[in-house]
Amino acid sequence: MFKLSAAVEVEVPFHDVDAMNVVWHGHYVKYFELARCALLRCFDYDYPQMLASGYLWPIVDCRLKYVRPASYSQRLRVEATLLEYENRIKIGYEIRDAATGGRLTKGSTIQVAINATTRELQFVSPPIIFSNLERACAG
Repeated sequence: MFKLSAAVEVEVPFHDVDAMNVVWHGHYVKYFELARCALLRCFDYDYPQMLASGYLWPIVDCRLKYVRPASYSQRLRVEATLLEYENRIKIGYEIRDAATGGRLTKGSTIQVAINATTRELQFVSPPIIFSNLERACAG
């Protein structure tokens, strides 16, 4: 089983906070997305490559656990880790304060492969996932 992780750093912009000066809960999903794209690029299977391979990968499940709030101008470290890939892509996330390392949020997403032409659900991940992961982990 391959274990890949990628992290991005985000500075919380003013437009992401609410009247209480904390990040509105829905923006954490956006931060997950930034880290997810960085992770997918690690094995050359970001969204353009997904489409080019003939598959769509909708998110069918998203879970978040808020531990502590983030606030305006706080620097966050958002890490995405590939947890499963054989039949679906499951990614785990942690958002931490970049300065202290304190955990703020954790969660996961699940994506499934859909044939882009027929729109049929694929019960096993396409072979390109396995070959790209082998190449990425060999290098």
